[in-house]
Amino acid sequence: MGSISRMITEFCLDLYNKVNRTTEGQNIVFSPMSICTSLGLILLGARNNTAAQIEKVILSKQELKSLYAATISLWRSISKFFSEIFRISSEQVWLIDNLYSALQKYLMCSEELYRAALETVDFQRATEASRLKINDWVESETQGKTKQNCSCTIFSLFQCSFKKNSNERKPVQMMYQKGTFKLGYIEELGTQVLELPYAQKLLSMIILLPGDTADGSTSGLEQTESTMTYENLMLWFSSEHMFETVVEVYLPQFKLEGTFNLNEVLKAMGMTDIFTESKADLSALSSEKSLVLSNIVHKAYVEVNEEGTTAAAATGATIVRRSLPLTEVFMADRPFLFFIRHNSTDTILFFGKFCSP
Repeated sequence: MGSISRMITEFCLDLYNKVNRTTEGQNIVFSPMSICTSLGLILLGARNNTAAQIEKVILSKQELKSLYAATISLWRSISKFFSEIFRISSEQVWLIDNLYSALQKYLMCSEELYRAALETVDFQRATEASRLKINDWVESETQGKTKQNCSCTIFSLFQCSFKKNSNERKPVQMMYQKGTFKLGYIEELGTQVLELPYAQKLLSMIILLPGDTADGSTSGLEQTESTMTYENLMLWFSSEHMFETVVEVYLPQFKLEGTFNLNEVLKAMGMTDIFTESKADLSALSSEKSLVLSNIVHKAYVEVNEEGTTAAAATGATIVRRSLPLTEVFMADRPFLFFIRHNSTDTILFFGKFCSP
């Protein structure tokens, strides 16, 4: 699973860097796993330069001799991976315009690798009915699935001042719990790393909390963002560099919902042909020559409250052990980054930034 973890983490960081440039001062949340899986389904139907561009976006930093063969292997592993995390019993359904006929080979591959069946809808003549059908399916398939897997009670509520930046503070409902958690410290960045386990430690929420600067600015957050790499994250989150200790955790209640049209972001990452009718090659999906990808829309939702978490999406820094007091304090009263991770594979399921209550 190491190659999947690296692939998704590097894609996550690349995507975050692109999105973060245009959303200054805004909260961000998305699921790199969900997006990679969708791109994987598209890749199954793509050929030639269209496929090469998708592979480059997903596997841009992998040193692989045969990208296509490696991709098939990765998606087989991801299919098994999804079953392990969510214990999916119902089949996924993916919808395409009924003006086109999907090739049998594509249907077989999508069913084998993803347990994904395709269903025809008419976007042109029944736009609203198609929209409602898709929305109803998404709601029925996602509601409550991860809530039961993400239970970690944090209790005792009180109001606290959240430092959005050097000039602005905002009141938030802060949650408090004292307990034994894994904690790390990145000395060069002045950043704390806290792990909150869920569901018999199958999943964890990991929070990167940059240090509180003297002027209250967010430069600590920006420095941490600029230092995030796959190698650094693996180092920061490793059991060798995080240690169990008694921690007083102060964490704001928050509810984040992110909706992105990923067309422009993916184009900026190098995936351009598939959105252009004269260049798109989806010949493994359909015999129709005019098939083109119109939109990729991603929506993710994460809520953290006193009942737990609901989710529906290596250079220059080291971690050192410090001489710790009997009780550490983790006070998340300023912007921070968070990850929801599948622990046995080190794979990031959700990633977000909370900077504006």
